[in-house]
Amino acid sequence: MDYFLIKHIHMTAAGLSLALFILRAWWSVRQSPQLRRRWVKVLPHLIDTVLLAAGVALMIMLRAWPTQQPWLAAKLIGLVAYIVVGTLAIKRGRTATIRAVASLVAIVIFLYIVGAAMNHHPLSWLAGV
Repeated sequence: MDYFLIKHIHMTAAGLSLALFILRAWWSVRQSPQLRRRWVKVLPHLIDTVLLAAGVALMIMLRAWPTQQPWLAAKLIGLVAYIVVGTLAIKRGRTATIRAVASLVAIVIFLYIVGAAMNHHPLSWLAGV
């Protein structure tokens, strides 16, 4: 497979994942019935599966392992944090305020992950400062 194609798929899936997360988080805070639609429940899992599969493919193609690349380990730890906080934002937050704050924290974590990937450094956006 072509590296640049897989990288493009990974980045596109990341953008779609973030956009859909923001929409779902907005609906969650507003307690919109749109969250109960079937496509809203299924599409994020499909996009995130493509995102993860492309990420793993890139890791294998580059022979970049989290045990050897601290920025990659940081991305994976960030991903786990994003998933945990994201569930608070979309499903598990008891109040609209908790869901809103969790949504903002999840977006910050997502941006950290992007920065770690772009700068190949666990300090993410602060690496070049």
